[in-house]
This record gives sequence, C-alpha cells and structure tokens, in this order.
Amino acid sequence: MADNYRFESTEGILTLTFTRDQKFNAVAKDMVDALEAAVDQLADDPDARVLVITAEGRFFTAGMDIGDLEIQRPKSGIAERHRYRRLHDIFDHMESVEKPVILAAQGPCLGVGVEMASSVDFRFASQRSHFALPELPNLACIPGSGGVSRFTRIVGPHWARWVVMAGKTVPAEQAKTIGFVHEVFEDDVFAESVRAFARELCGFSREALGLAKIAIDTAASADKITARNVDRMANTMLFNTEEHANSVAAFNRRSESKKG
Repeated sequence: MADNYRFESTEGILTLTFTRDQKFNAVAKDMVDALEAAVDQLADDPDARVLVITAEGRFFTAGMDIGDLEIQRPKSGIAERHRYRRLHDIFDHMESVEKPVILAAQGPCLGVGVEMASSVDFRFASQRSHFALPELPNLACIPGSGGVSRFTRIVGPHWARWVVMAGKTVPAEQAKTIGFVHEVFEDDVFAESVRAFARELCGFSREALGLAKIAIDTAASADKITARNVDRMANTMLFNTEEHANSVAAFNRRSESKKG
C-alpha cells in the first residue's frame, strides 16, 4: 500500500483511491504516477472493465501540491511545456480509452481534480462535495490541463466564466444542475452507489461500450453527417457479433415468457 494512494482490482473494477488526507489529497508526483498506471492497466488488461477514481478523507483533492510545483519549477518555457504535457497526455488517454472511467468525488474537488473529472465518462458527487477552479484568483494562471477546454465543452461558456474567470465554487447539487455531475449520492451510501453503477457497466457489452464512447465523442466534435456515418459503421460491426445475436435471442425469449 502506498502512502498517498491505494489501488485495487476486483471483479473487473479497477479502483484508485487517494489517501493523502493529511494534505487534503493534494496531488503529488506519486499520485500522478498511480493515475497513469491505472489508466494504462485499464487499456491493456482485457479483464479490466471499468476504472473508478475516488478518495478518502476530507477532500477528493485540494488540487496540485503547490510545494511540488515550486520544487520542480523549470528554468525554461520548453521544459515547463514538457513537464505540463505529461498530465495532458494522461487525461487524453483517460478520455480516449475505450472503457468507462468514473470519478467519484466524496468530498470537495478543486483544481486538477475538476480537470481530471472533465476527462472521464461519468462523474458522481457526495452531498458534501463541491467543485472549483481557483487557479486564476489564487495563482494568477488558468486551469490549463482541461479546466478551460474540457470543462467548457461540458458546461458551456456561461458556467465556465463563472467557475474559471470569477473563481466561484459550485456545490454538488448545482454541479448536477449545470450538467457537470451525473448524480449526487447521500454520504452514507456514496461508495456503494458508485460501486453498484460500476458493476452495472461491467455487465454490458465491452465492444458496444467502446464503440459508444467513440461515437459520442465524434458526435460532440464532428458535423452531423459524419456523426451519423460513425453510428452506422459502429452498429454494422456490432450487428455481426455473436454477442449481439445472443442478446437478441435472450431478449426474444424473455418477451415470449412474459406472453405466456
């Protein structure tokens, strides 16, 4: 077990839990390493079906460990962009891997936590969580690892201005209202509710989930004709699988039994 995180694999569900409560789960280098390894395993392990990223303690994360940033401060813009790119690459991989990624914020989620959340497929919050991007008012910079680009794509420029430019905090229920969070669970059932959702996804077709993720991303960025063509090509592939044939047969058997 690492000091700042815990990683588990059970029944196809990979779970990365941040455990650095003494530092409000501020993201340190080893936590970035663990996140990268977890996403790589999700992509490469055929038995891995879903990745859940969560935390324990008072915060999901208070953001990047600013002390680490000072220690690692590069001496040139080229070096800074090289260091910065690693986080971008991890989030890009999370977004592109053809399996579901879930972020479950059991507490406040700030800075890089919101950027991480903006890169996943499903976002859940506990009642005591809230979301904020405080980089501009606190550090005189923008949240540049997806805190502008991805966050704006999800909630739109109206709310992005409120959170990024004005530095406002969004409580869990409001985060659901603006479309950032999919569901808010009560604190005492939070972990099990997230787990139940992950188990449900594990029961779905791997190929269909992967192609659905590609088709949705395409629909969000391509013209409507291209998006519909991707839909048709995806289903052409899925219709020819044994899994689809078995699913149709099982559906018909259930329908017949209900008639009887």
